[in-house]
Amino acid sequence: MTAVGLWTIGLASAYTLWLVVGGRVALRRRETGRAGFFVGGRTFSPWTVAFCITGLFSGSSFIAIVELSYRTGVSAVWYGVAETVQVLLIALLLVKPLREKLVVTVTGIIGDRFGRAAKAISSIITGLTFPMYSVATTIAFASALHMVTGLTLPLSIAVTAAVLLAFLSSGGMHSVAFSQTMNVIMISLMFAVGVWAITVSPGFGGIADFRTGNPEMFDLSSAGVSLIAAWFGTFVINVPLAQAAFQMSMSASSPENGQKGLYRAAIIGVPLILLGVFLGVAAAAIVPDAALPLVAIPEYIVGVLPAWAAGLFFVGLWACALGWAGPCQFSGATSLGRDLGSALNPRATEAQLVRYTRWALVGLTIVMVMFALLRSEQSAWWNVMAWTLRNGATFAPVLAAFFWPLATRSAVLTALLAGFGSGLTWYTLSDFDPTAFFLGIHPVWVGMIANLTGLTVVTLIHRRWGTVPVGRRRQRGQAFLLLAAVMLTLSVFVWPWLAGHGLIGMALFIVVVALFAATVSLTVAAPGRGEKAEAADPAETHSAPTGG
Repeated sequence: MTAVGLWTIGLASAYTLWLVVGGRVALRRRETGRAGFFVGGRTFSPWTVAFCITGLFSGSSFIAIVELSYRTGVSAVWYGVAETVQVLLIALLLVKPLREKLVVTVTGIIGDRFGRAAKAISSIITGLTFPMYSVATTIAFASALHMVTGLTLPLSIAVTAAVLLAFLSSGGMHSVAFSQTMNVIMISLMFAVGVWAITVSPGFGGIADFRTGNPEMFDLSSAGVSLIAAWFGTFVINVPLAQAAFQMSMSASSPENGQKGLYRAAIIGVPLILLGVFLGVAAAAIVPDAALPLVAIPEYIVGVLPAWAAGLFFVGLWACALGWAGPCQFSGATSLGRDLGSALNPRATEAQLVRYTRWALVGLTIVMVMFALLRSEQSAWWNVMAWTLRNGATFAPVLAAFFWPLATRSAVLTALLAGFGSGLTWYTLSDFDPTAFFLGIHPVWVGMIANLTGLTVVTLIHRRWGTVPVGRRRQRGQAFLLLAAVMLTLSVFVWPWLAGHGLIGMALFIVVVALFAATVSLTVAAPGRGEKAEAADPAETHSAPTGG
């Protein structure tokens, strides 16, 4: 084993031991109230929330940006910008209303509104997709460990999964808070080492020379319009589905402190975004044409820094992986243990739900290792799969829970299954390729279109509904109809351009979202069948078959 390998193993072992011990210490501080294990007793300060969110989003984004910038140059910065927009939107739009409802999970939102069956199905889908996100980010550290020690990627990921189980199962959200704070400290050390590496080689003069010979690497659109649009679309759409972020921000002592924490996390993340961009470009200049960027980056670091500094950098990658994978595993286990457990056993006590969640953590650890054995060489594959299955299934039900009182339980069940099934089918038709999709349409758009369509159609069939009277709400609905018509017309006229840039799916999704918003704005429950009528024009009441 090389000197770098010995430094990496030694530092990572010491750091991991500290995380596990710290998690045990956090257990002693755990709140004894109902939400103590799941949301830390709602006692977190703004800085604790900031560190939790920074470890969650900024660490994972750093890994993605380094990988992307090695291939596409500075245009990878848009990935970080899109992620920052997501954090700000969560702070601005969701923290206060979710706190008022004492929300813990997205699956809990769905279950509270649409019943135990919807809660169970959404919990299973959500719980099993979170390990996919965990594997995707853990691959980065596993690649570095593989390069400097010779350990296989699956074995490295298995070690990560075992460590996550060790510190998460003890103190719940308090353990998450402790580990995220430590991860941010370690990521800060990695940041300093990364800046050092860039100044050593290629240096700012070397980057300028590289720019002269490779101008495309410094083009802000070199990643492609379609890919950049997909980043923004995915992060914005993920705002109402960011369960791990909700759980962390809901752990704050007040909604205002939760918002402050998110704002601070957005600011802290900016330097990491920039470092990821320039580190990837620097690696491309020194170690060009590598087949796997996540192997080229460690080669670059090892080649320009002393062994101890390279080891410290790789432990920073370990912290980035843990910062994302830890909350993902815990949030997925919360859905399976707390939400699925309460759906199957409505009379379960808080102690039982905590026990179910610990069992779920063990189960998801096994699932994470199984995923690593199935495919450990490409993080993008797992991200596409997770986005497609989770967002495709839960997007419409969450919107309905927030904004559409008319939605029925049967419609939500239809939406969950339609979105999950159609997205998975489309990915299958794409031969599970993470970049070349069937007909050039990303499967997540197909899943969410089916998700929204199923919810809307079944609701309108199963409910007696009417249209709202003349007023501001009707005007809003008509505006959404106009938006849908304009967007559809423009899409028809520029269809070849959209197809060439891979934007057909997004364009059609925007049309469907606008139609859904119009439906939500224009429809109300009609009088009859024991339902309380809202203000609706009797002349515009529509009858539909009973059900739901």
